[in-house]
Amino acid sequence: MHRIAIYFNQIMKNGKISNAEYQMLAALRYALRQFLHFSEESAQAVGLTAQQHQALLAIKGFPERDRVTMKEFAERLQIYPHSAVGLANRLAAKNLVHRQRDKKDRRQIYLALTRRGETVLHKLSAAHRKQLRQIGPHIESLLKRVRE
Repeated sequence: MHRIAIYFNQIMKNGKISNAEYQMLAALRYALRQFLHFSEESAQAVGLTAQQHQALLAIKGFPERDRVTMKEFAERLQIYPHSAVGLANRLAAKNLVHRQRDKKDRRQIYLALTRRGETVLHKLSAAHRKQLRQIGPHIESLLKRVRE
């Protein structure tokens, strides 16, 4: 939270924001919100919450391996560890993830997708890829305007 306060203080020293910049930021925020709304509805269509979908993607998309520790899981989702445990329990109850103990350190627990989790995530990811291909050029043009 402290880093955010420092960031905003630096921004305030950099001067005024024009009406055109406000409009561009609003358009970008709107485009991102439309994508998030699409994502939420897609997750609901397969019986998941948006957070559950994001959790499956965090596991599958973790660099270099197909499982995550509970600490990594919580970090990727930006949630507290106790919240991550509850989310993992709900995903396990839906047979979307399973827990694996580390063979060397039995205290370490990993989360991995089940076959069902893989199937559900694949369906959602294919729909998201299609949607991003459609709206991506618009978001990209707005991001270019931010950098100008």
